[in-house]
Amino acid sequence: IPPLFDWSGSDNIASVRLHWPSPSVFHTNGMQTVGYHDRLVLPVEITPIDPARPITVRLQVDLGVCSDICMPAALSLAGELPAKGTPDAAIRAALGERPRSGREAGLRDIACRIEPIRDGVRLTADIDLPRRGRDEVVVFESAGSRVWVSEAVTERQGGRLVSTADLVGPGGAPFALDRKGVTVTVLGDGPAVEIAGCPAP
Repeated sequence: IPPLFDWSGSDNIASVRLHWPSPSVFHTNGMQTVGYHDRLVLPVEITPIDPARPITVRLQVDLGVCSDICMPAALSLAGELPAKGTPDAAIRAALGERPRSGREAGLRDIACRIEPIRDGVRLTADIDLPRRGRDEVVVFESAGSRVWVSEAVTERQGGRLVSTADLVGPGGAPFALDRKGVTVTVLGDGPAVEIAGCPAP
């Protein structure tokens, strides 16, 4: 259940950027999920419209909370932020757990093939990336929030990581996938690797 954030009730906010720490992989009832365990500190970077005025936050969050099963949950958060904050050790630590970019992780190349399937498209990424440990997991995300993405099938072929997933749009038919809007995340030992875009071979 991907989280959804609605900031529309807020005041004096020009932009919001979420700094997600590297997630963990969970296996429950034969299914793989990606998320956070017990506690999450999610750094939020807010840019005000007018830096001289305080920021009023009114936020609605829809997210999934899982134990033996996953349940949707809704949160309402509100507060006023001063024009200037103070340093926080928990936020600094969470920022230190951010995913690394492809360049930081030694990515040499990524090439993605897209082929139509009955109800969407199949995406195969060929990633030239140093090994991230014994158990590597690849997660695909599409810029379209209404696109469902299957669990990826991933294996090493020589020195390259090859991963395939199916993407199904709301129409249940092949569609034009925005390659620049695809995010490829590689999980393994240490911080995740987040690759923006999935270019053609």
